[in-house]
Amino acid sequence: MSKSNPNKDDPRIKKTGFAHLIAATTYSAGGFKCLFGESAFRQELVFAALLLIAYFALGVAPLFIVISVCLILTTFAVEALNTAIELVVDRTSPEISDYAKNAKDLGSFATMCLLIANGVFALFALGTELI
Repeated sequence: MSKSNPNKDDPRIKKTGFAHLIAATTYSAGGFKCLFGESAFRQELVFAALLLIAYFALGVAPLFIVISVCLILTTFAVEALNTAIELVVDRTSPEISDYAKNAKDLGSFATMCLLIANGVFALFALGTELI
């Protein structure tokens, strides 16, 4: 009869091996669920899907599709970080402050830069196929 480890579910004990992979995947899924609640992310998701559909419909070169997917995933990651910044700022600084506003504005600016990069690259990739 095997002994059960009473500490196996203790969140303070770092998981290793396959248990770590499962825990990390669970945390990431929770992050996706949280991010999906943000309308900006849902809009970015729709834009990405429409863009990829257009790429495949127009026969865009596979290299351009791979680059675009990498840009899109980077945008999602920055959107997640921006959302995290907003959540932490709202929790730690519920009052109106210039520091809180600046932190949120900087996160928003980072997201906007990547959205512009996506748009520029999409125009380039689509333009290459249409010329």
